[in-house]
Amino acid sequence: MSRPRSRDEEILEVLKEIKSLLEPKPAPPPPPPPKGLWNEFLDFVSKYKVMGMAVAFILGLYLGTLVQALVNDLIMPIITLILPSVEWEAFVLGPFRIGHFIGALITFLLVAFVVFIIVKITKKWGIE
Repeated sequence: MSRPRSRDEEILEVLKEIKSLLEPKPAPPPPPPPKGLWNEFLDFVSKYKVMGMAVAFILGLYLGTLVQALVNDLIMPIITLILPSVEWEAFVLGPFRIGHFIGALITFLLVAFVVFIIVKITKKWGIE
């Protein structure tokens, strides 16, 4: 005849069941690599999201071109209107073309700001 279980033994038994449920399960084995050059290529393209990366790169190039046009064609002429007798692009200090550098710096800051705004908007929309 078995003896009745005490309250502590019942609690211990339930805790052991909970522990067994919470233990991590072994990871399933990775899928076998695809066979054949074409299948390996397709796996590479999908695994590393090459198309998305290419699209982002191309759009980044054209975004840079767009911002450079904004700076060169719209913002710098405004600076020229504010400083009509000064050719800011011709500023030189010895062998250094300071004016050209200032233009490149303004372009960089605008590109960085536009990228910041795009990232901020896409995060708000839930796009990572």
